[in-house]
Amino acid sequence: MGFFSEFIKGLWRENPVFRIVLGICPTLAVSTQLSNGLGMGLAATFVLVGSNVFISLIRNVIPDKIRIPAFIVVISTFVTVVDLFMAAYTPALHERLGIFIPLIVVNCIILGRAEAFASKSTVWMSIADALGMGGGFTLALTLISSIRELLGNGTLLGIHVFPAAYSPAVIMILPPGAFLTIGILLGLFNYLSNRKSP
Repeated sequence: MGFFSEFIKGLWRENPVFRIVLGICPTLAVSTQLSNGLGMGLAATFVLVGSNVFISLIRNVIPDKIRIPAFIVVISTFVTVVDLFMAAYTPALHERLGIFIPLIVVNCIILGRAEAFASKSTVWMSIADALGMGGGFTLALTLISSIRELLGNGTLLGIHVFPAAYSPAVIMILPPGAFLTIGILLGLFNYLSNRKSP
């Protein structure tokens, strides 16, 4: 499998949210605004790329008995970098995302890709995998948060899209709105996938 195929896999065929259904906790919690979804997606992508590259580089040095703790140390290092960066340069977004930034350490997408892919692959292919999975996660969060912000507030990135007469569906920015949005999108993705397969 080539670089491009590995990259595309994470965007559609193995999309973390819509196909593998991983990373649902931050997806449900932070997707009330498009800026939150983009911020979380980009933070997770940075951690994915950094940890996949580093784990792929040291995969032959890590003893099997301590590989999971070693992976967590690597991942937590990159999470600390992104957490401090966001606190310094995007404090409002950092405050809105809150505890979900440090919780990237235990995000099953990141640890799963470290264990299932980066620990067994070359650096080049690990980059492709990380970019694809991170991009897929970011696209999913962007789609979900766009729908929720648009219907729940009538805005996108804080800019009013609908006329003043629009009455927002407040349920969309509450937890049930997250479940409804993700459920409908999961059904749509499954429907489209089943139509494409012979």
